[in-house]
Amino acid sequence: RSDRAMSQLAVYAGSFDPVTYGHVDLIERASRLFDRVIVAVAPSDSKNPWFPPSERLIMAREACKGMKNVRIETLSGLTVEFARKQRAIAIIRGLRKFSDFEFEFDLAHANRLMAPEIETVVLMPSQDQFVTSSSFVKDIARHKLSQAAAFVPRCVLPRLKKRLK
Repeated sequence: RSDRAMSQLAVYAGSFDPVTYGHVDLIERASRLFDRVIVAVAPSDSKNPWFPPSERLIMAREACKGMKNVRIETLSGLTVEFARKQRAIAIIRGLRKFSDFEFEFDLAHANRLMAPEIETVVLMPSQDQFVTSSSFVKDIARHKLSQAAAFVPRCVLPRLKKRLK
């Protein structure tokens, strides 16, 4: 791939509140498909996040440490506009279950209307990560924090513990 004049960049945007092994799984696989991946941490105030964007940024950076072609940034505005500014060729989306499909389908078409030069690439998580989501992790953590450890990188657990105090 080094013979290309311009490297292929993909953007994977989300709230990452908190980052989970499901997210890390998709980031690792995207990093094998693309020369560079930007993980864009969105503010997502409408989701009532547990962690401020600055802390989610730190957690994502710690979780992706060692992934040489992955960069973590803050997202402002629409993902498709951010991707265009970065000169990305693709937006990565995760699809865990069939019920996610309709939303992702509509989003991909809206993004295509706004930026036809950017493809949406849908990745399905590894089999052991199909149930993992940030909201699932938060539900588990509320009831039994130690059980949440199976679904989040090590850097997240102390922050969950602190948040629940």
